[in-house]
Amino acid sequence: MDEQTGEVKRLQAKAGRMLPGVAAICMFLLFLTMVNVYGALIGGFGTGWGKYGVLTLCTMLAGGIFGLLRLRRWGYSLVMAGCVLLAVGDFYYFTKSHVAFFLLRGLFEMVFFLYLVRPEVRDRLR
Repeated sequence: MDEQTGEVKRLQAKAGRMLPGVAAICMFLLFLTMVNVYGALIGGFGTGWGKYGVLTLCTMLAGGIFGLLRLRRWGYSLVMAGCVLLAVGDFYYFTKSHVAFFLLRGLFEMVFFLYLVRPEVRDRLR
């Protein structure tokens, strides 16, 4: 019985700590969110639905980033959805413009998504 109790206490102590990769992903996505908001505000995504769609996505992603930094499950879910949506958008822009930057950024976002899906990351959330 003592062995099981010690294992539970060890897992609970480990659950409250953030992995360094999660912090790095949050910093990159926060920077990417700020760049996208700036691009939307100066008209880089058009003046109609594209602009408001990007601003909505960035607002939700920013909220998710700050939730993930506090190790909340809702923040984790929003950041994972944001990674996938940003990657899909970058892959779409790559198919239309054939600019390698969008492919590289989309691949980074997919790697971040695959890192966040790992059980070690999910076990540390509250």
